[in-house]
Amino acid sequence: MHKIKIIALTLIICLSSYSCGIYNFTGGDVGAAKTFQVNLFQNYASQTPGSTFEPGMDRDFTRALQDRIQNQTSLDLVNNGKFDLLYEGEIVEYRISPMSATAQQTAAQNRLSIAVQVRFTNNTVDDGSKDFEQRFSFFYDYDANLQLSSVKTTAHEIIFERITQDIFNASLADW
Repeated sequence: MHKIKIIALTLIICLSSYSCGIYNFTGGDVGAAKTFQVNLFQNYASQTPGSTFEPGMDRDFTRALQDRIQNQTSLDLVNNGKFDLLYEGEIVEYRISPMSATAQQTAAQNRLSIAVQVRFTNNTVDDGSKDFEQRFSFFYDYDANLQLSSVKTTAHEIIFERITQDIFNASLADW
């Protein structure tokens, strides 16, 4: 009797996951796509008033997005122009702003904000209905007594994690 229950439960799980389409356990629906390409996200943050240029961020963000998609899908990363899905765009903001004041009229916290403009192209759909261009941003607050250099690595990891997850959700979480 116990063996029959296990077989029945296994069958139900297999059938229900098959009927939902091609999903993995992270929630991404890659559809008919097999490959993806992430072009280098050029750093144009200094062109936005109040933003500064952070060297190496173009490379770091591009790698973070590639890693996110590779870790949450079965897609193969390509760099030869023969892709099913394409991610490209620019880093458009890298800004440090004071957030809250102390009684002495000085900043108690600073906020690092990063924004990227993303263009997503899905070549597996002929009508372009899955394509989009969208801005994604997030921030990291830190104590104003600290220098950005002392929190930059952690701040970038947290911000990149959120932005890349938002990009992933917008492009592959087709609910």
